[in-house]
Amino acid sequence: MHDELVDHLTRSSPLSRGEALRVIQDVLAYFDETTEDYVRRRHRELQAQGLVNAEIFGRIEADLKYRAVAPPELTLRQLRRMVYG
Repeated sequence: MHDELVDHLTRSSPLSRGEALRVIQDVLAYFDETTEDYVRRRHRELQAQGLVNAEIFGRIEADLKYRAVAPPELTLRQLRRMVYG
């Protein structure tokens, strides 16, 4: 799977074939994350950095616009509901 991309990475970088495949799988898994899972994960990460919810949800709202497949625009209330139910 993804042989053409693996070949490209091995030609254009010092990665071995196995390393290139692992990088591709990691990137695909990252972008396969649902919006809800992304919001929950980022909330935990930013909270662990000591940010408060007002900062956290503002940052998540801005970050969602740059996802590979941007979800529909979500309100702060919708983001909070994803985290707290």
